[in-house]
Amino acid sequence: MIQFQNVTKTYNKDVQALTDINLKVEKGEFIFLVGPSGAGKSTFIKLLLKEEEPTNGNIIVEGKDTTKISRRKVPFYRRSISVIFQDFRLLPNKTVYENVAFAMEIIEASSKEIRRQVPMVLSMVGLSDKARKYPHELSGGERQRVSIARAIVNNPSVLIADEPTGNLDPETAWEIMKVLKSISRRGTTIIMATHAKDIVNEMEQRVIALEKGRIVRDEQRGGYEYEN
Repeated sequence: MIQFQNVTKTYNKDVQALTDINLKVEKGEFIFLVGPSGAGKSTFIKLLLKEEEPTNGNIIVEGKDTTKISRRKVPFYRRSISVIFQDFRLLPNKTVYENVAFAMEIIEASSKEIRRQVPMVLSMVGLSDKARKYPHELSGGERQRVSIARAIVNNPSVLIADEPTGNLDPETAWEIMKVLKSISRRGTTIIMATHAKDIVNEMEQRVIALEKGRIVRDEQRGGYEYEN
C-alpha cells in the first residue's frame, strides 16, 4: 500500500529531517506516528502528500512511485489521500452540508453523487441532524467530525490525521478516535501523528516512533512510551 524505501530528506544541504526511512504500511492499517517535536513527523507527512520531495529514496503509494509523478498529475494523486487537521479548517460561511459537499465539488462530482454521498458520510460521523448548521454553531468535537466527513467523502485510500484531537477535551477526543477507528475498519489506511499519550497507549495500534529523523521503534500493538 505505502512503502518508504531508503528515504532521506535534507534541507539547506545540512539539516537532515529524515534519514534512511524504510517502512511498509498495509491497506487498512491504523498507525500512530509519534515522537518529540522536530523528530520528523511533519516532514514524513509532507513527503507522503508530495508537498516535499525526498532527497534520496523512493515513496511507493498503491504501486506508484510518487517521486516520478509529474507536477501536473499531483492534484489527481492527492485525491487518494485526505488530511484531517488539528484546527478543523472549515469554511465559516458554509453549512455543515456545504462544507462536505465542497470537497466533492472540487473534483467535479455530479450533483446526484453529492446528494447521495454527503448525507451518507454525515450519518457515518453522527451529524445528520447538524447538516444545516454553520461551524460557529457547533462544538469543537462536532467541527472535527465535519472535517472528518469532508476528508472521507471522496473515499480516499489513505487518511492522514495531523494531531486531530489536539484542540479537544479528553472525552470529545475519544469520540473522534471511535469515528476514526470505524473508518479504518472499512478499509481506509489511517496514519495519525500525535502527542496524545493516553490515546496511543489505550488503542494499542501499530506505533512508529521517530527521533531525530530516524525510526527508533516500529511496534505492533505498541504504546507511546519507549520501552526500557
